[in-house]
Amino acid sequence: MEVQAILYGSVVVHYKWAASTVKGACGCGKWNSSRMHVQLRSRLLSEKAGKELRAFIARMPRRHIVNSGKLLGMVLYAMDSPHRRLVTTNLRFCFPHWPEDRIRRLRRDIFKHAGITILEIVHSTFVRRQDLLAMFNLTGKENLQDALQRNKGAIIVSAHLANWEMGFQFIGCYLKRSLTGIARSLRQKRLDRWLHHLRTRFGNRVLYKKDALEEMRRTLRSGEIVAFTMDQSRRKHGVEVSFLGRRTTVTPAAALLGMRCKSPVIPMFCLRKADYGLWVHVGSPLTMQKTGDIRADLQRNTQMVMHALEEIVRQYPAQWVWYQRLWKVTYPHLYQEWNRRRLRRKKKEIHVGA
Repeated sequence: MEVQAILYGSVVVHYKWAASTVKGACGCGKWNSSRMHVQLRSRLLSEKAGKELRAFIARMPRRHIVNSGKLLGMVLYAMDSPHRRLVTTNLRFCFPHWPEDRIRRLRRDIFKHAGITILEIVHSTFVRRQDLLAMFNLTGKENLQDALQRNKGAIIVSAHLANWEMGFQFIGCYLKRSLTGIARSLRQKRLDRWLHHLRTRFGNRVLYKKDALEEMRRTLRSGEIVAFTMDQSRRKHGVEVSFLGRRTTVTPAAALLGMRCKSPVIPMFCLRKADYGLWVHVGSPLTMQKTGDIRADLQRNTQMVMHALEEIVRQYPAQWVWYQRLWKVTYPHLYQEWNRRRLRRKKKEIHVGA
């Protein structure tokens, strides 16, 4: 009953914001869903909205987080047409022989999992260390323990599956040692600061990708753990690999560090069970190959990592973030809408700078 009352109060509080956003998006009687999406997102990122939503979500039991997350996912599915089109594009591109109804069902499940992830991440800001440990199951822990006994550090390669943010925190708490995660800075500075605090609150640290390779090497040399999410396109200094049957470019940093530092490279993934409980699976270490041809070895070893990611994504496709542009370098025609927005943003930045 308390949760229902809080939910009702939250809906009343945010209704006027949503209404004014829709009014602004309509302009002079003409509907503009992209403009509505941008305005709504900016309002939800406002400090007042963030505090109210975090306080509301903090009181929710686990089952309500899951159910409310599914509802949030369907709201996003209905309102966020740019990302809905992006998910559809990626699914059709990777699975051209799938019937349309299968793609439609998977697309809905993807947004439901995204909604659950959003609420889980916000809720995790109020979770204590012991509560976080109780939320997860862990399989394959012997693979991680054996790797750490070599005293050469360890390289975790992962993907944006289920709740990867909480999985990163869980492993640090479970091992009682600091993990170093590699991340990109976000354009939304307030959200970027909030995420940084979330990722480091239990002692982990974050390195941002620009010029971070040498610090990664020092971290591994000192016997610590470096964690990568590999399923992101790399426009510069990337290597071409196959993922889900399509060419893309990704960072070779994990393979390069594994070869240079002789650190074990371990696939590790956060996943959701059928009852939406969270678990982390640690795979067997990948053996980095060294033939003396550095370029060929980097491509071959990075491809090995991406095969491990592809296998898990094919098993749990609804839990992966299909709303990213992983193939933007090799197949730019897929994302013409995004390319146009990117060019407009660059022109605006040049105009403002001038």
